Amino acid sequence: MEKKVYIIWIGWIGISAIARYYNENWYQVFGSDKVGSELIEKLKSEGINIIIWEDESRISSDFNIVVYTEAVPENQEELEKARSLWIETITYPESLARIANDKKLIAISGSHGKSTTTSLISIMLKNSSLDINTVVWTLLKEFDGKNAFFSNSEYFSIEACEYKRSFLRYKPYIWIITNIDLDHLDYYKDLADYESAFTDFIKNIKTGWYAILNWNCESSMKMLQVRNDINYVIVYNNSEIKLNNEIIKVPHINMQIPGDHILFDAHIAFAVWKILWLEENEIIKSLEAYTWVWRRSEIVGTTENGNILMSDYGHHPTEISLTLDALKERNPDKKLFVVFQPHQYSRTLELLDWFSHCFNSADTLVIPDIYESRDSAESIAAMNTEILLNHINHPNKINWNWLKNTLEIIKQYDIENPNSSIILLLWAGNVDDLRYDIETK
Repeated sequence: MEKKVYIIWIGWIGISAIARYYNENWYQVFGSDKVGSELIEKLKSEGINIIIWEDESRISSDFNIVVYTEAVPENQEELEKARSLWIETITYPESLARIANDKKLIAISGSHGKSTTTSLISIMLKNSSLDINTVVWTLLKEFDGKNAFFSNSEYFSIEACEYKRSFLRYKPYIWIITNIDLDHLDYYKDLADYESAFTDFIKNIKTGWYAILNWNCESSMKMLQVRNDINYVIVYNNSEIKLNNEIIKVPHINMQIPGDHILFDAHIAFAVWKILWLEENEIIKSLEAYTWVWRRSEIVGTTENGNILMSDYGHHPTEISLTLDALKERNPDKKLFVVFQPHQYSRTLELLDWFSHCFNSADTLVIPDIYESRDSAESIAAMNTEILLNHINHPNKINWNWLKNTLEIIKQYDIENPNSSIILLLWAGNVDDLRYDIETK
């Protein structure tokens, strides 16, 4: 009998890759989500049975497993029905651990840069003799526009998210910390608590294997003190890495996506290459060919009036500052028109002071709303766009009150400022949906 799996909130970027894994491994895959999306339509075209909203009548005892994101509320009716039938229910990180832990796992963690670094490493290995399995929280043209790739390789690369310490389920051979920058304060108490999760994770590395650390991150470098039965690789900012006490010069890599932070991610990928002893010329070619990734400085197109429409998933102040600075440096002749949608009322409240100076490279800043996710009534009552804007030190900041109004203003700006600007959708919510209502060519 064919196995069956049900996936709740299947349209989320990570768990949709799990759906693809089961689909490619001869499961019947069913799922549901709160809203439709282009990604969900693509999953449907691959033969996955998806409904929008929820319907407990779809859950029957012949399902082998139900997988759900950690954001799904406990009273979600499909989840409750599965538990009442004693069907096994597991979270996304639990399901990914089952899939990946029996491979030589490369786990990429950190507050920022996980998707880019995972993408670079995965593409590099896919183009090598080792090949790769991967789950990445973005869509890659190298994987036919998907967020996953599966093969017979003994290696598996994943994004290892620290939220609720979920990454502690993974048992890597190679662990990477891109950086440690306090986040998820709806769960972690403070920086020490946040660092403790990474300290716990380093204990999961297979004995004799590797941790790759960021020299420029003090919290990352604290990991050197935790274990003496693994190898450490240090990635410096000056195009050097330290491997087995040897300083190695990173060859010049001509990245096509702007930003020193992107180049640093490529240097991390180079460190993985050195560990695995891959052929250098092919690896450099793979990194230099990296031109496009969904939601990461993605060029959506050119508007009817000659402006560049871009999308980026950056939502933490550090990510925002790095992204905007890189775009401005690469495009000094362009005005930067930024539409920023904060993610979560609670996170906006917790990082309020950090937001005050991260938009300096933007010429115009627009905030349409705050995207609600896992927020309490208290957080929603304590934060709104006006409070946020009052804390942001920027001469040209505007509250445009919801997405419909924002869309109209973008269109008006495009008409009044032809051939002059980058219009950037900066987000971790649904503001990126505006791309489908802005004519591009």
